[in-house]
Amino acid sequence: MEMPAPSRDILHKRDRIIDRLRSVLADEHVISDAMETRVYECDALTAYACQPMCVVLPGSTDEVSAVLRICHEEGVPVVPRGSGTSLAGGALPTEDSVVLGVSRMNAVLETDYDNRFIRVETGRTNLSVTGAVEQDGFFYAPDPSSQLACAIAGNIAMNSGGAHCLKYGVTTNNILGVTCVLMDGTVTKIGGPYMDAAGYDWLGLICGSEGQLGIVTEATLRILPKPEGARPVLIGYDSAEVAGACVSDIIKAGVLPVAIEYMDRKVIEVVEDHAKAGYPDCEALLIVEVEGSPEEIEAQLGLIKEIARAHDPIEIRDAEDDEEAARIWLGRKSAFGAMGQINDYMCLDGTVPVSKLPHVLKRIGELSNEFGLDVGNVFHAGDGNMHPLILFDANKPGDLETCEALGAEILKLCVEVGGCLTGEHGVGIEKRDLMHVQFDTADIEAQMRVKDVFDPAWLLNPAKVFPLGASRSRRARAADAA
Repeated sequence: MEMPAPSRDILHKRDRIIDRLRSVLADEHVISDAMETRVYECDALTAYACQPMCVVLPGSTDEVSAVLRICHEEGVPVVPRGSGTSLAGGALPTEDSVVLGVSRMNAVLETDYDNRFIRVETGRTNLSVTGAVEQDGFFYAPDPSSQLACAIAGNIAMNSGGAHCLKYGVTTNNILGVTCVLMDGTVTKIGGPYMDAAGYDWLGLICGSEGQLGIVTEATLRILPKPEGARPVLIGYDSAEVAGACVSDIIKAGVLPVAIEYMDRKVIEVVEDHAKAGYPDCEALLIVEVEGSPEEIEAQLGLIKEIARAHDPIEIRDAEDDEEAARIWLGRKSAFGAMGQINDYMCLDGTVPVSKLPHVLKRIGELSNEFGLDVGNVFHAGDGNMHPLILFDANKPGDLETCEALGAEILKLCVEVGGCLTGEHGVGIEKRDLMHVQFDTADIEAQMRVKDVFDPAWLLNPAKVFPLGASRSRRARAADAA
């Protein structure tokens, strides 16, 4: 994966830049030692790595502003970083960049149960947002698989979702306002503790912008009352295509589960060995969860099981109690980690119409055979958000390149059937050179013109989202104008 060559001018004045950063941050919050910056050389897309020039860890919005002002004056690229869990290379540094991490900024700033919102600093982890309000009967809905570790900053950057996004939506459906610092250090507030702000939808623009427009330091998030109850059911099938057809029929029936999750045999076997969830021996497994009153749960599960039986399942199993329900979800939440214990893998993120799931699953199997690499499928089936895991050997010459080529074909397939390149992981570096598959030249130009407005020098999160040639020429044009 090609990255831009570092600026010799920036590297030449490295010491001066670091001294200036230490003038606004304590010494221990400016990391420049090569051994220590190695920790920040990659994110969860570990196939690619590059050590940054230095790392800064500000502790407030004012400190973020001061850092960005210095970097703007010096012409230094800045790579925003939450917890480093991006699976698309969204926090991959360049050699001449400053990584700005928000991990120290993790406070709860305000909680309002009457108006159902919480305001937090964006270094706070996803799961700890719910942790701050659950004792009072509330929760924060988006729940990525990495929710124990991932930061709200990254969730906003990538518009993250999770298993329960089928009913509750992704981050953009659960965010009310942000404090955002622009590249020149300007602090701006967008939205607030209410449903919709007047004027342009700036909040919709910021959420999912992958750190291209500014760095979000505070977020006002919607919190919801906990449901009266919830219960999952396991449904096993002897065919991936049949499981996909079942998902499509559940959605067509008009019932709205809180989640529909899918795992194929390869993933089931690894997860079962790891988490001992008690999964059945089958080719494809669905976890369908509903919530509400006991009567609502019984009615919804009754309809779902009726639909499932029409597809001749191997097994249908209700969770008998809270312990069994937790074990079922532990298996699903452990899937990515469990797969990592047996193999190197690259986790993709493409979205397809639910009705196309049977065809896409079949075609992924065919592509797996063509390229000679196994693919494990585990994903949010209810909204067609697929996460194929391509298994490869990082130590085998050529395997990574074959993995990349197979991944590109799978993502092209998603677009071909009416879907898109990403559902919640973002574009990052992983999909930037596939942007032309979904968008034509005019579309990409329009998106780049938006970045021109917010970040005229193209210093924020370089080499991400836009095809490298286009972003390189944009930055060169900005440098000539300066």
